[in-house]
Order: sequence, then structure tokens, then C-alpha cells
Amino acid sequence: QVQLAQSGGGLVQAGGSLRLSCADFGLAFSYFNMGWFRQAPGTEREFVAAISWSATSTYYSDSVKGRFTISRDNVKNKLILQMNNLKPEDTAVYYCAAGEGSPSFVFLSQRDKYPYWGQGTQVTVSS
Repeated sequence: QVQLAQSGGGLVQAGGSLRLSCADFGLAFSYFNMGWFRQAPGTEREFVAAISWSATSTYYSDSVKGRFTISRDNVKNKLILQMNNLKPEDTAVYYCAAGEGSPSFVFLSQRDKYPYWGQGTQVTVSS
């Protein structure tokens, strides 16, 4: 069973940094691929980054590549999204997600491949 709890987020000026965490209080974290998605008002939830269950593969959307870093600790059952050089267009509610299956980009970038979701956390970047 997977139970995801998010922390982090908040308000930051453009160019600043924030760190999001997602902890799994279930017992199966190390078996799941993990992803981060975000949703701004009036838009659909979009892919941000993903990491395979073994952490050997990471993927990013073009909009965050080079600025965000996804990582995981399979001992502490924790997923991290380090966000640097934030821009106002990064403003959104961010969600962590867990899913099984192929560790490929095509698979992990699709939100319907993730059956388990965190509660969401607000990130606001001011200009």
C-alpha cells in the first residue's frame, strides 16, 4: 500500500529555490516509479519530472530541464524535487505520484500511469 504525504513549497521570488518532499508511509516505495506533476489554475495537470524505481533513470519536461532535479532515497522512502532558478510560470500546485510499470519516459510522463497521488502543495513564484 502506498500513502504519499508531501511537504515543502511556499512563496519565493523569481530566481529563488524551493525543495519539495514526498514521503511514503506504506511499505512499497522502493518498488514504485515516482513522478512530479503540477497544475496551474485553469490548466490540466502536467508532467514535471519522473524517476524510475531503481533511480537509474530520470526524466524532465523541457520547461524545467536544467533547473529542477528529482531524486529519491529508497531507505528513507522519500522523494525530492529540488527547484532552482524558479520562474513565475512555475507557479502551480505540485503533486507527487507513484506507479508501477515501464520505467520509460513515454510511460512515466503520462499522469494516468500513476494510481497513487500526494495531497498537493502550492508553489508560488513572484516576479
